[in-house]
Amino acid sequence: MHTPVLLQEVALGLALREGDTVVDATVNGGGHAEMIAKAIGETGVLVGFDLDRDALSMARKRLEGAPCKVVLVESNFTEAGAKLKAQGITGVDKFLFDLGLSSNQLDPQSGGIGRGFSFRRDEPLIMTFKTEGGAEGRKNAAEIVNSMSERELADMLWTYGQERASRKIAKAIVAARAKQRILTTEELVSVIERVAPRRGRIHPATKTFQALRIFVNDELENLKLGLGEARKALRAGGRIAVISFHSLEDKIVKEIFKTWQEEGGGAVITKKPIIPTREEAQRNPRSRSAKLRIFEKQI
Repeated sequence: MHTPVLLQEVALGLALREGDTVVDATVNGGGHAEMIAKAIGETGVLVGFDLDRDALSMARKRLEGAPCKVVLVESNFTEAGAKLKAQGITGVDKFLFDLGLSSNQLDPQSGGIGRGFSFRRDEPLIMTFKTEGGAEGRKNAAEIVNSMSERELADMLWTYGQERASRKIAKAIVAARAKQRILTTEELVSVIERVAPRRGRIHPATKTFQALRIFVNDELENLKLGLGEARKALRAGGRIAVISFHSLEDKIVKEIFKTWQEEGGGAVITKKPIIPTREEAQRNPRSRSAKLRIFEKQI
């Protein structure tokens, strides 16, 4: 089962109260949602968004005994405003965005179906959060790897993965696919390992897989849109908490929160991001890169 990161820090940072209406914008398997449901009690409302139908099924099962009203919606959080309106919800007290991959997505043995998010096992090279297809107008990872030009691949790997060996990897991908299409994670990892040997603890495929996943799902643009939707739906005094896992996400969140504060729309609660304790990082290594930032709306 997926272990939610920074659980107590999220609970304290959101200042959850009985009767709150809370949106978990990335509900996934329901780890944070379970904690939220208990905190807001019988008079509270919990709305969970996720593009992954399988994740929603797991969340639904986990939240069966929740004391509050639970509404789960198969949708991108970029559509939060319209979806909330359709449910008759006119205002939200708290929003949570957990931008990390869950154990279920990384490990199909945890309940997922294996879409190629992890380079540690051989799976179809798909990488879509959405159960069927990527972001609007986007191809899946295999289609991208086998169709982009060498220059486009290199640019994508640098922009979204900050991969220093982007040109070498792009060249190797184009050469490999000329002989045979690259359709699985193992095939892609094999290509990467030939030109980008391991340095220390970090696997040479880490940044390439990050870049592909971000591009396939249009994650950075969706994050900007989703935060805008959250701000519009939030009541005065409400809070938005965002857990990010790499510098590209964290930079966006930091800059957007700063802009909102400068515009007089509220205050950044976290002057510096909250990070996991040493104990949590040891207990759950996937939490190591997590950063939590919180904003409170005032008008």
